[in-house]
Amino acid sequence: MTSNHTLRPATQLVHGGFTRSNFGETSEAIYMTQGFVYDSAEAAEARFRGEDPGFIYARYASPTNDIFEKRMCLMEGAEEARATASGMAAVSAALLCQLSAGDHVVSARALFGSCRWVIDTLLPRYGIESTLVDGRDLANFEAAIRPNTKVFFLESPANPTLEVVDIAGVAKLANQLGAKLVVDNVFATPLMQKPLELGAHVVAYSATKHIDGQGRCLGGVVLSDKAWIDEHLHDYFRHTGPSLSPFNAWTLLKGLETLPLRVRQQTSNAGAVTDFLAEHPAVAKVTYPGRADHPQAEICARQMSGGSTLVAFELKGGKSAAFAMQNALEVVRISNNLGDAKSLITHPATTTHKNLTDEARDELGIAPGMVRLSLGIEDVQDLIEDFDRALSGL
Repeated sequence: MTSNHTLRPATQLVHGGFTRSNFGETSEAIYMTQGFVYDSAEAAEARFRGEDPGFIYARYASPTNDIFEKRMCLMEGAEEARATASGMAAVSAALLCQLSAGDHVVSARALFGSCRWVIDTLLPRYGIESTLVDGRDLANFEAAIRPNTKVFFLESPANPTLEVVDIAGVAKLANQLGAKLVVDNVFATPLMQKPLELGAHVVAYSATKHIDGQGRCLGGVVLSDKAWIDEHLHDYFRHTGPSLSPFNAWTLLKGLETLPLRVRQQTSNAGAVTDFLAEHPAVAKVTYPGRADHPQAEICARQMSGGSTLVAFELKGGKSAAFAMQNALEVVRISNNLGDAKSLITHPATTTHKNLTDEARDELGIAPGMVRLSLGIEDVQDLIEDFDRALSGL
């Protein structure tokens, strides 16, 4: 078979990293085991010394997880990866494994609620300083740099406002300092944005979202070069235990096989629904990275190959209108999840970002009438008609 490294993405996501057992199975096997046995005490000693390649304990690694990690590396263009139990386990590990008391982090302020909690609340508990900046202006990152700045962190596009950050620009700043840039690439997916190619050092995903994409299981993954994984993440991962279940790894492998098909349809649906919403008199504002009127459209065009599957829009009637519209939808369901094959909608101010202060939400542009829409793979005309009905009563 052709080398995995020369195959195109859609083929890699079906075949990449696959090592079959002696049974010659078509689908990847699920190795539901906690540990592994050795032929002799000497073999066990050699395994633990690293002289004999193989698995030691499922908290460290397992065959099914290994296939998932290798397949993600092929897709992302990374040398190494570690699969985690959730997206937040991936983000937390990517940050904490390389930071110590006295270090400083500069982060874009537009973040998922739990990511913001890690930056704002968790890191300072361990003596790690943090500064939140408006990531839309590269100068804000530069102005926040301190002598002890070790890590830059950002989401792009950001949750839920779909703000976009110049990844290559922030990476250049990080390189000048000898710092590392960690990018949460969930909204763009590895199909539409390659942070490592743009200069980022570490990429994190919630595999719960598009990678599974069918509402079944939790998962996450951290990807980087082998040197960074070996120096920072390897021991942290082994000893703190954020490992992914082999069953979930297998489920995520099945999700990867159809990822290009789903994301292509979801992105197409997002563009069409956005165009409809932008013209509706009940809608005050629409934000979508695939439109020319996105505030950072030039950066979107430069670093993304597609517009994302997410749309943010604001209703003129505020919170009451947002709630009434959501309650009137019949095809689109209310859920705080995203990246699913089913279209999902949520009201960030009262769900994912409810723990922010009113001032912080105002600063981020999370208005009372704003909703975040994750497009699924349904027929786009059914989606448009669903919104037309729901909006007509406002």
